[in-house]
This record gives sequence, structure tokens and C-alpha cells, in this order.
Amino acid sequence: MVLSGLSQRFRLWLQPRKGLAIAEACIIGFVAALSAVFLKVGSGWLGTWRVQTSQIIPAWLILPAIGLSFGFMAGWLVNRFAPEASGSGIPQVKATLANVPITLSWRVAIVKLISAIITLGSGMALGRQGPTVHVGAGLAAGMSRWVPTSPDHRRQMIAAGAGAGLAAAFNAPITGVLFIIEELLQDLSGLTLGTAIIASFIGGVVSRLLGGGSLELNLELIQYSSNFTLPEIPFFVLLGILAGFLGALFNRGVIASIKFYQTFHLSLPLKMALAGCVSGLVVAMLPESFRDYAGLREYMIISEANITFAAIAFLSQFILTMIAFGSGAPGGLFAPSLILGSCLGHLIGVSASYFLAVDSPTTYALAGMGGFFSAVSKVPITAIVIVFEMTTDFNLVLPLMIVSVSAYLVSDKVMPGSLYDKLLQLKGITITKAISSEGILTKLTANDVMQHRVETLDADMTLEEAMQVFSRSHHRGFPVVENSKLIGIITQSDFVTKRDSDSYILSNSQSPKDVSLREIMIQSPITVKPKHNLSNVLYLLDRYQISRLPVVEGRKLVGIITRADIIRAQAEHLNYGNVTPESQPEPSYVVYQTRSPNIGRGRLLVPVANPETAAILLQMAAAMARDRHYEIECVQIILVSRHSSPSETPVRTAKSRRLLRQAEVLAKKWKIPLHTQIRVAHDPAQAILETIQERHINLILMGWKGETSTPGRIFGNVVDTIIRQATCDVMLVKLGQKAQKIFSTKFPQSLEEMQRQSLQRGEFPQPAGSSIASLPTPQFNRWLVTMAGGPNVRVAIKLLPALVTLGDNPYIRLTQVFKPSQLKPDMTVLEQAIRILMRRRQLSSNVVAIPVQADSVAEGVINLVKTEGYDVVVLGASREGLLQQAVQGNIPEAIASGVDCTVILVRGAISS
Repeated sequence: MVLSGLSQRFRLWLQPRKGLAIAEACIIGFVAALSAVFLKVGSGWLGTWRVQTSQIIPAWLILPAIGLSFGFMAGWLVNRFAPEASGSGIPQVKATLANVPITLSWRVAIVKLISAIITLGSGMALGRQGPTVHVGAGLAAGMSRWVPTSPDHRRQMIAAGAGAGLAAAFNAPITGVLFIIEELLQDLSGLTLGTAIIASFIGGVVSRLLGGGSLELNLELIQYSSNFTLPEIPFFVLLGILAGFLGALFNRGVIASIKFYQTFHLSLPLKMALAGCVSGLVVAMLPESFRDYAGLREYMIISEANITFAAIAFLSQFILTMIAFGSGAPGGLFAPSLILGSCLGHLIGVSASYFLAVDSPTTYALAGMGGFFSAVSKVPITAIVIVFEMTTDFNLVLPLMIVSVSAYLVSDKVMPGSLYDKLLQLKGITITKAISSEGILTKLTANDVMQHRVETLDADMTLEEAMQVFSRSHHRGFPVVENSKLIGIITQSDFVTKRDSDSYILSNSQSPKDVSLREIMIQSPITVKPKHNLSNVLYLLDRYQISRLPVVEGRKLVGIITRADIIRAQAEHLNYGNVTPESQPEPSYVVYQTRSPNIGRGRLLVPVANPETAAILLQMAAAMARDRHYEIECVQIILVSRHSSPSETPVRTAKSRRLLRQAEVLAKKWKIPLHTQIRVAHDPAQAILETIQERHINLILMGWKGETSTPGRIFGNVVDTIIRQATCDVMLVKLGQKAQKIFSTKFPQSLEEMQRQSLQRGEFPQPAGSSIASLPTPQFNRWLVTMAGGPNVRVAIKLLPALVTLGDNPYIRLTQVFKPSQLKPDMTVLEQAIRILMRRRQLSSNVVAIPVQADSVAEGVINLVKTEGYDVVVLGASREGLLQQAVQGNIPEAIASGVDCTVILVRGAISS
């Protein structure tokens, strides 16, 4: 009991708190600064060695050789150990913060750090600030896994790590904070802002103490004070316009460069080797001062008027950056954009001196840096502050504002949107979708969805009384209270755990009548407060592998929240959140129907739409209809615009009627009553639900792709709605590759065509009187049924005897996945299922029950299918598994996308 109490208190202490967040932010800032300094020193040392070597060995020979070898080495390192470490790194961090599943870890950070040092040392025209942001975020992500925290808290720490990396790279703490707010997280909450400030401040201080300066501005520039007069405003506006236009052109060039490299179909090491070699050749042809990019940037800021040099520097840097970045090399665009901005500003400053009595190319160069940076990264505030922090010159603020804002407006007009978003879109990632799918989890709180009326048990209740309550209730757990205050929780599994435990009190021959719940309940349970959002609630449910959380104010129990409550709120948001009452779809309208004698005990609905899958779905429907003495109802749905009424819209039914007539041919052959109908509707899911209600459907059989691209959906718009709202049994079928190949021919239009298709495939047609004679059989012989004790699995077991008739000699394996930490699995559920199946004579010798060890259900099932070659996997679909954002993950979709065989998902009927 003492150890249990300590464990509970430790888990409570680890829950997200401000003190813990501040401590994490301090550590993250320090570690990010160390990595930034290491990156600066390492790349600087290699760059110095490269420049010195080019003075000993002919540059046209050594620079391409270094670029080729170092580029290949860095590319191999990234490609072999962390493909996520390629490129700038900022798009990956931005996607991670938007809840896109991109790997961000210690491994990625270390590979990024080493490969960036090699890449920059090879002479590619890239910067180290982007990789520093990526490394800082990766280190923060790795550290956040040491301490169990909520998803929101982890995102805040990753953002703090990114900001600390940028602050350390530029010695600009305010810049790190603003970049998080303006570009990465776009969050101004107190905790986010606080952790970002702390991490960035520590990162900047540590970097400065260790000599991690970014621009290495010399004393002459630090003491420089900009001169600004009102007549110069038009020139600064001109600089902003040019910076905006050329910045947009730069961004387009970056995208075009990536696409150009993709046309070669080369591996990352070869692309980087090619980029390094070409970059070396170009630099070898330029003046020697172009071999040191940091020195080039400083020279353009403090040099005297030199239009020719500035123009060559701008053009060469522009081209070299395109060559390097498009290859996927781990390097950023911050430094190149600052160099380009300084060159452009120098050109405008020299031009201004011809018309005005001013001589301040440095002011224009610094303003140009901010303007070009703003145009490329679309962060005008960050651009202003970054240059100001590096110069600490207040006179420079107004020119910076004019240039940066002008550049941002022009750039966004020429090429709207963030460059980082477009880089992600090239990889098929759209940030806006990822963010919108998370909205409901952060907006709603536990108080919004919890059950306010809670059934509780008294702490002094005996074990026998508690067992009676469990037997009469559908709940699997109850809070235990004393004087209306929560003191514990008891679940069905606790009875089994305590019974098997050596320390169980009944081992001392005590009767259940003599044992109180106080002695066996879980004390100090994990709880949430009403103000906690659903994201934190889901995290705790998954973290501690529980299905319910008490909601408390102080110690008073005010409600309880389960996964089902969250799913219900999410489903309502998905279905009704963006639909006004006036835009609700009209009821569907029946334009065609046929009826057979009502001689069955129930009805089975088959929505038919795809001729290539209709045949096998009807085979399955026929097998179950024969077994259960059901009638089959086929429905075809014609969709019309929401702007027109289904009952008034003229439609053509010839194609739909042809498909239904083919189903009638099959049903007549199988001697099964079949009803058909064609409905005109706005929404197919609504039409199916109306059919279920009007025709009193007992079971619906639908095809399923196994995955969906619809944001916020698990199985797609239609199937999600059916699973959530249909009152009858639901069976989804995702056809495997083998079954699809067998039924790849068009749906037969007559019995004669069925026979002809069989002969064309080299099959011997079965006798005309057999049940499913004239269609190819899917050969579903090896069945894998996963079980966890839920009600849906029992429904699947009842359907199984009919389904296995689709094979010749069916073999059925019932399995239950248990974690390696469990020494002995509970076989009760498997034993019950096997007893049900053994009652069928045709299955008595072909059913086995074998559990399997795995870290997750999806992993265990996928490994079994791949190693033992099953034809069909049968899953029970819990309503709790329908929330895509649930941290437990979508197990059915994971299995369906991970195996090539057919997957059948079954959900039992729910009350209307």
C-alpha cells in the first residue's frame, strides 16, 4: 500500500505544472546553446581548413573535390540514420508543432548537427541557423520524452527548443521568442510565452559566453551609428519593394530547384555530392573573398562603395543557394537571405549617394538584410528585431520598419503564403489541415463533455456488494467516495488483479463479505480538473492505460469523463460543427424500387456503388442471409447538389438500375429474397441511415478502403457517420489484393456471362444449382480473429460461421494481444469464443485459440499476418476507436493499411 501511494504521488507530481515547464525550459535553453556553439565552431573550423587548403592546392581542383566528398558523406549520414534531418529543418519543426507525425528526436538532432557541420564545411552556400532551430527542437523533443507530459506541454517545449536554438545562433534572445510566436507556434498563451522567453534568454546568454556570435560584427560596426534623413525614405521604400520582389523570386527559385533535382531521381548522397561539386567549381571561379561566406556578409556591410562587387556577390550567392538547397542538404536559408539583403542594400545605398548628399551604405545594407529576410521568411517583426538586436542601433529601427514591411507586402503579393508551408506541401503535408483537426481537442474542456451524474460506490461497501453492483451495471469501473470526496476507484480488472496477487487479502481465507472496497481500491487515482482541455485528458487516458477519469474540484467529485464522451463530442463537431440548421440536407427521395416476398427473419442492407466490389460484397451478404434466414436489401444512391431538392431534381437511373438488375440475377440464382431501391440524396450517409430506419435493417454490409484522406475522419465521411449513428449491426470489408485480383473483372450482367468469365480464368464452372456457383470464390481459407472481450467481437463470432463458407477448408485462429510485461494472459475471452464456434460441426476441428505477445494490438496482428499468411483479419470496432486524434491511435486503420489481406470490421448494434 505504501509503495502504491508513493507511485500515485509520483505520477501526480509528473503531471504538467508551471514549475516543471520552467525547469525544462532552462535545461532546453542550455543544451540548445551548446549545440549551436558546437555547430558554429565545427563548421567554422572545417570552413577555415577548406579556405586554407584552397590556397595550397589549386582551387579549381580542391574545392570541387571537397564539395563532392563532404556532400556525399553528409548525404549518406542523413539518408542512413535520419532522413528527417534533410533540408532546412524549420519546415519539419513547424509541421511537428502542427501535430503532423514527423519524427523529432535525439537521433534526428544529432544527425542534423553532424551533417550540417560537414555540409557547411564543404562550402555549400547555406546557413547554420535553420539547422540550429531543428537541432534545438529535436533535443527538446527528446528531453520531453523523459518526463511524461501532455501533448500541448510537449509542443511548448519543442517550440522553446527551436527558439533557444535561433537565439543562440544569432545571440538574439528576443528574436528567438518572436520567431516562435510569428512563424512556428503562433501561440501567445502565458506558459508558451514564458517558456520561450526563458529558453531563448538562456540560449542567447550561454552562446554569448562561449563565443557563439552569429555575424561576428567587429568593433567598427558595433560603434557605427546609422544616419537617416527624411529625403531617404523613397530609397528605403524602393529597397523594400526590390527586396520583396527578389525575395519572392528567391522563394520560387528554391521550389524550382527542389523540383529540378527530383527529375534526376538520384539518392540524397548523390544529389548532395553533385551540389557540393558544382558549388566548388563556381566558387573556384570567383574572387578568393567569396570562399568565406561569413566574411563576405561582413564585408558587404562595412565596405566602401563597390557596385560591381555587390552585384557579383548577389548573383553568385543567389545561384549557389539554389544549387545547394535544392539538393536537400541540411542547411538553412537565414544566412543566405541576410547576405543577399546586405548586397541589395549596398547597391541601393550607393545609388542613393549619387542623388542625395549622404554616404551611408552600411545603413542600407543592414536595412536590406531585414527586408530580404522578411521577404523570404514572411516574418517582418522578427526581421526588424533580429537586425536591431545585432546592432543595438535605435536609429536603424525606422529604416528597418520601412524596408521590412514593404518587402513583406510585396513578397506576399507576388508569392502568397509561407515558404516553409510550400516546402511541406512538396512532401504532401498541409499545415492548415493538421491544425484544424486538433481544434476541438484544445477548445473543449472536461467540463464541456463530462458526465455530471456519476454512479459511485461507498468506501465501506463490502466486496460481495460491489460484485453485485458490477453484475447489474454496464459500467466497468466506479469511483469510490467518502463524504462526497473521491478517495479511490475500483474496476472489474482490479478484482482479477487482486485475486491473482500474492498479497490479495482473500488468500488469508477471508470471505468477500468481510472485505471492504477500501482495502482493494486504487487509492489516489489519476484525476483531471474541469478546466483541463480534451488534449490533456486524452493524454492521461493513454499514458496510464485507463478508460475513465474522475473530474474533481479540490477533492470533491463533480463528474467523470471517458473516451466515449470525447468521441461523442468529436463526432458531433465533425458532423454539425460547420453546418447551420438552415443548410441541413433534405431527406432522400426514392425514385425506383423493387420488392420480393417478406419471408425472412430480418434484413441485410448492401449499398452498391462500385461494380468491381459489388460481387464479393453480395457473396458475403448471401452467405450471411442464408445462415440467418435474412432478406437482402440493395440500395443505390444518386447524389445531387445541396442547392436542389432531391424530390424535384430530374436524374437518370439507367446505370443504377442496370447494377441492381445484376444483383437481382445473383439473388435469384441463390434463391434469396432481394429488394432494391434507388435514392436521390444530398448526403449518402443520410440516405443509408434513412434506409436502415425505414426498412428495419438488422445488418449493413459496406465496402471500406482501409484508410481515408478526409481530415478529421477515420474511415471517411460516409462510413464514419454510419458507424457512429446506425442502430443495426455494421460490417465493413476492406478487400485484400488477392481478392481484388480475383474480382477485377466487371460485374457480370447475366448467368451466362458468369460462366464465361470463369472459363476465361481457367476455372471449372460449378453446377448451376450450387449456392454461389457462378461467381469466382474469394478463397478465404485462413482466418485471424482478434479479441479483447468487447461486445463487438461477440457479434463477429456469430457472423463467422457464415463467412467461412466462402473458403474451401477454413482454418480459424482466435488471438488476443497481450503486452510483454504480462507474464500470463487471461484466456477467458478466447475460451468463451472457442466454445461458441465449436458448436458448429463444420468448424469443430479447425478452430484454435492462441494469444500473442506484442507492444501494441496493431503490431501483433500485422506481424501474425505477415508471418503466417492469413487471408482475412476480423476486428471488433469499438466506438472508442473512432477518434483519429485519440492518443491510443486508430487500430483498425493501422492494421488495414499494414496488411495486404482482406480486413473485416464489425460493430454491434447500438440503441437508437
